Amino acid sequence: MPGNVLNTSSLIMCPHGGQAVLFTTNTKVFAQGAPALLESDIHPVVGCPFTVGPKYSPCIRIEWAGGTARSTADGTPELNQTSVGTCFNAEGATQGVAIIVSTQIKASGQ
Repeated sequence: MPGNVLNTSSLIMCPHGGQAVLFTTNTKVFAQGAPALLESDIHPVVGCPFTVGPKYSPCIRIEWAGGTARSTADGTPELNQTSVGTCFNAEGATQGVAIIVSTQIKASGQ
């Protein structure tokens, strides 16, 4: 689906308020001056306060699916605002879907 391309200047959070640290292996495709994020990127999460009962169980990473079909960086799909990021804890349990708070608005991808 079409949508604005996510880049390293975007703001992405876990559903509990932790913030994703955005970096990428992409060095070729830029969206509004910052490297575009790729579907293969895994982003660490910092500051997640989530607990399950008395056990601290923060989100520690976001893995992605649903990158662009037509715009790629060396064959790897870019992420856009319709991509889905799944948040995981240290034990590998799914803890929800990442929230894309903001992204650049000039470049879009399908």
